[in-house]
Amino acid sequence: MSYYIGIDLGTSAVKICLIDEKGNLIKEDSRSYEWIQPKDGWKEISTKTWWDCTCDGIKSLLDGVDSTKIKGVGVTGQMHSLVLLDQDGRSIRPVIMWNDTRTAPLLSELKEIVKGTEVEYLDNMITTGSPVANILWVKKNEYENFKKIRKFLIGPDYIVYRLTGTYGTDYCEASTSSMYDTYNKCWSSVIREYIGFSEEVYPEVKESTKIAGRILPNIAKELGLSEEVVVIIGTGDNPASSIPTGCLGKNYPVFSMGTSGVLMFPRDQLDYSAKGKNILFSFDKNCCKILVQGVIQSCGSSYSWWNDNILNCDYYMDDESLIDYKNLGKGEVLFYPHLSGDKTIYADPLLRGAFVGIGTSTSKSEMTLAVMEGIAFALRQLSEEMCLSDISLKELRVIGGGSKNHLWMQVLSDVMKTKIVQLDGKGGAGYGVALLTAYACGEIQSPDKISESIESIKECFYPRSYNMKLYDVKYEKYKKIHDALLQIR
Repeated sequence: MSYYIGIDLGTSAVKICLIDEKGNLIKEDSRSYEWIQPKDGWKEISTKTWWDCTCDGIKSLLDGVDSTKIKGVGVTGQMHSLVLLDQDGRSIRPVIMWNDTRTAPLLSELKEIVKGTEVEYLDNMITTGSPVANILWVKKNEYENFKKIRKFLIGPDYIVYRLTGTYGTDYCEASTSSMYDTYNKCWSSVIREYIGFSEEVYPEVKESTKIAGRILPNIAKELGLSEEVVVIIGTGDNPASSIPTGCLGKNYPVFSMGTSGVLMFPRDQLDYSAKGKNILFSFDKNCCKILVQGVIQSCGSSYSWWNDNILNCDYYMDDESLIDYKNLGKGEVLFYPHLSGDKTIYADPLLRGAFVGIGTSTSKSEMTLAVMEGIAFALRQLSEEMCLSDISLKELRVIGGGSKNHLWMQVLSDVMKTKIVQLDGKGGAGYGVALLTAYACGEIQSPDKISESIESIKECFYPRSYNMKLYDVKYEKYKKIHDALLQIR
């Protein structure tokens, strides 16, 4: 029997899991940490915090486990967070995290730089938190630190470096850095010349399953691991989370219903004219995919807000005693779910939500159903804006907390006009990168077999003609809410 470790370097905790060669989840551990906010909008963390918590988590995970069976380690985690290293491989300053917003005043400058160049499409990718923006901020505000930079890495890459001594990154982290020419698969010379970096500062871009190296002898001894354990290059948390669902490997579109709602699907060609983030991902040198991602900012958080903050109760409607499934789509109440702005459809952080059509006879069950419907309508609009074709949408796989609600799954099926496949969604990003490691070590024979070996379908929901027609009418009304809200903002 062989074991594989998956490390997920999250925003507020590192989560670590152990699986066997069949994909069974054996054990999990986590270590929480806090980032610091020196000024408004700043989000930073020490690399020492990351490393210490990772080591503590691995040691705890291995307690009572035969560590001689561990063959490989994979690392995933928060994308974009920037690590700057000096000539000795030491961190120059605290990590600037993905959710840091200090660079807002620099964005127009960066967008102007790429205008009219071969990487003009980066204009839509450059945001606060982008590594390119954070590097430019360091150059303008901490020039002494900037002069010390000999290598930059993205969050998970740093843990791989500490484990193996190897500098590197994968196509996912490179393609979302706003410094990478995704068409030609190389670091952009336009950005490099403007920032003022030499080519040696950039990490080499490799496929996610590439072996970065064996674990360093001193680290192996500290963690209680064999020096023969290999560490893969790894990838960002979004591709890692999609691997167990069959999104990458078997090309299924997936909707993750967490605090935010994330729609992911693979595409054969880059398309910057459609909404959504284009993320490159490579299982191996012969297989480079495009994972497209779009977000509904308030998904599970809208449902929690309504139940917990407004109704002040655990009112999770999910049976026919509260609502007749046959009548879905007949209600007059509409809910607009963008309570905390929108990133993908309108790119409007000031957008807010609304209830429309309520009356004195409106019940809490009608309003709760409207919340579910509103998020379903937002998903339909998101899929249209991202140009998810009807062919690709023969079925939609759904994971996350919201997927546990049977009524909501039927609403999604009727609104989206497609089969909804409810998955158990176990393990998350750490589990996904552990499976990726098993594949890299030859335990799983091909990318399409990764999800196949562990796939767990709980239930399927199918669209119904009568309810689909009702929701078509309601959806057309829903789309008019945005312009109405702009008129009164």
